[in-house]
Amino acid sequence: MTRRLISSGSSFEKQIGYSRAVVAGDWVFVSGTTGFDYATMTISDSLPEQTEQCLKNIESALREAGSGLKDVVRVTYVLPNGGEFEQCWPVLQTYFGAVRPAAMMISAGLSDPRMKIEIEVTALKGS
Repeated sequence: MTRRLISSGSSFEKQIGYSRAVVAGDWVFVSGTTGFDYATMTISDSLPEQTEQCLKNIESALREAGSGLKDVVRVTYVLPNGGEFEQCWPVLQTYFGAVRPAAMMISAGLSDPRMKIEIEVTALKGS
């Protein structure tokens, strides 16, 4: 099985020692992704805006892997405040409404207090 590493260029990847995504055969595993705009290393205070940026970051990694959001089969959402998850639903409906991957939401602390959501996905290329 071939294995290819994909980087977003985020300084976090090198500092911590991980890849934005790993392509293993027909599978794409995208690491937990936050709402940072990697071009400017800024992050919005808005949970829906962070959710949208997470998905744009994920979409970019999937595209580089030869996949896309339509190929996502599993998604995990992590929020420090699970009670705020409903604020994300309109954004998630826009991106995943037709795809409807298996999903889970976890409430847990994130590594930076500015982060309001982190999203991890698994996709099957060309599904």
